[in-house]
Amino acid sequence: MAGPTTAERGERQQGSSGPPPARGPGRRLRTIVILAVVVVLLGAGGAWVLYGSQWLRVRHVSVSGTLVLTPAQVREAADAPVGAPMASVDTDAIAARIRRKLPRVDTVDVVRSWPRGIDLKVSERTPVLLIRKGRNFVEVDDEGVRFATVPQAPKGVPGLELSASRKGPGAASLRRFGTGRLVRAAVRVAGDLPAPVARTARTVRVRSYDAVSVELGDGRTVAWGSDEHGRAKARALTALMKAAPGARYFDVTVPTAPASSGS
Repeated sequence: MAGPTTAERGERQQGSSGPPPARGPGRRLRTIVILAVVVVLLGAGGAWVLYGSQWLRVRHVSVSGTLVLTPAQVREAADAPVGAPMASVDTDAIAARIRRKLPRVDTVDVVRSWPRGIDLKVSERTPVLLIRKGRNFVEVDDEGVRFATVPQAPKGVPGLELSASRKGPGAASLRRFGTGRLVRAAVRVAGDLPAPVARTARTVRVRSYDAVSVELGDGRTVAWGSDEHGRAKARALTALMKAAPGARYFDVTVPTAPASSGS
């Protein structure tokens, strides 16, 4: 029997080296369905781990940064949802509760400490002036915020006396600026005092916006004026006290022309 002709052998070779048959639409659809199922399963698994499992739930609440407050007070004010899924914790709501319930807190940072903790990092307001209220003292911070009432005056914090009344020379100042603005003026004066003077300051007295004075623990008095030009007044007061160490009264209301008197 005669073998295949040359033409037949060529046809067979071309048939064996040709392109593979194209995949049908059915195979592509199966691949898409499989991928979609995998994505859904992964998503469901991830959601279960975050919200349904016991692995990532709040078990402890830590507090740092307290000075006068106790960690227990901060935890109580935070009311963190112990036992709840970590992912569901509303950190903004916790911070808002702390600030509302504890005015002494200046700033608070609520952080998730994975896998099972909530960290509360607080900073407290520091009193720079005290307002006498009966037998107690109201603490005022460097922004003029009255944030706490305490039965005992903290050491080294001067008192604030608002002598401005609704009658007399201070009446116009009180009407124009209000008590809050006068308190803030006193706060600024206390903050601008030279450090050696601030350490001995006993009372900041406000008769009007332009008449703020400071009484020192050794009986000396500083007439400061308004809360403007604080740095210049501080420099003038430092120089004046060095030039007249025996003086009892110092006037820096006009820092370019300071004066002292008494001995």
